[in-house]
Amino acid sequence: MLSVKNVSKNFDGVHALDRCSFDVCDGEILGLIGPNGSGKTTMFNAITSIYPIDRGKIILDGEDITGTKTHEIADMGLSRTFQLIRLFPKLTVMDNMLIAQKYVHGEKLWPQLFKKRHVMNEEKEKIKKAKELLNIVNLGHKSDELAENLSYGQQKLLEIIRTLATEPKILLLDEPIAGVNPTMTKEILNLIKSLNKKGMTIVIIEHNMNVMMNFCDRIIVMDYGKEIAAGKPADIKKNRKVIEAYLGGRKSNIDEFK
Repeated sequence: MLSVKNVSKNFDGVHALDRCSFDVCDGEILGLIGPNGSGKTTMFNAITSIYPIDRGKIILDGEDITGTKTHEIADMGLSRTFQLIRLFPKLTVMDNMLIAQKYVHGEKLWPQLFKKRHVMNEEKEKIKKAKELLNIVNLGHKSDELAENLSYGQQKLLEIIRTLATEPKILLLDEPIAGVNPTMTKEILNLIKSLNKKGMTIVIIEHNMNVMMNFCDRIIVMDYGKEIAAGKPADIKKNRKVIEAYLGGRKSNIDEFK
């Protein structure tokens, strides 16, 4: 479905990604883990063309999308979230949803910020779709509130749900539960699991190893820009290279991952 082939990315001589290759299988939840600075977010940025890669290829459904514009990649069925929430805090929840729909399709962004309240007939369908998506995460009643007035967890939910505007086949999630309370963590994970059960392929970056080991079908481990291990969570827990990357080799297994 998605293939990363021999991808490298350098920043001022530093190998952020060093000849990385892996496949994302249709319908799976794939975890991407590794110590801070291991290249996880850079990989997401490379896949979605936020960073141009120095070598290698990104293949989506058999098509080479290397260097394709970000909004065109979204139209092809691959969407993502970011570590830092990228909402428009001074706009309403609904406006955030509508702008997301326009932006991913390559329409000019700034005119949407100043449009009049009366929308054209052809936009009614987009409003209907936005309401349906908001209702999935119980934010329908918040549609007229400013995004900045939502709780942090609700902002995370909004960030995820607005990526669904283009009905993606693959969703890249960058630390979706970082900084949220246990109740909201459960709600976000339930949403992700629900999307996956409906057929969406998920790639998730997260530092909560407990969650990753129990939530993902398969895990890829990165360190210093390279893939050092890949496999089922049970195999990753006892992989020597993974233990050394996280713990400096001072344990024979990763007890805290259980």
